[in-house]
Amino acid sequence: MKILNDNKNKLMKRREVSFLVHETKNPGFAISAKVAEHFKADAGLVVVKNIKSGFGKSEFLVDAFIYDTLEAKAIEPKPKVKKVAGGAN
Repeated sequence: MKILNDNKNKLMKRREVSFLVHETKNPGFAISAKVAEHFKADAGLVVVKNIKSGFGKSEFLVDAFIYDTLEAKAIEPKPKVKKVAGGAN
């Protein structure tokens, strides 16, 4: 894991990090556990925003936020609920 950017955003009460990770396949948003372990933070306070890579590459650029408290994390948007096609019968 190579850290490219590590900023402390005092207004939003979070740490904003960007880093490169080498994996054989896309790590997905489950990489938040590795981020929490590396930065010694609670896994519930880590939010992975982006995972980017070029075609066929094993290097992924990850952008993540590590919040100070659960109250500070409350500003994150809630995940959208998928609608069921066809309606209820």
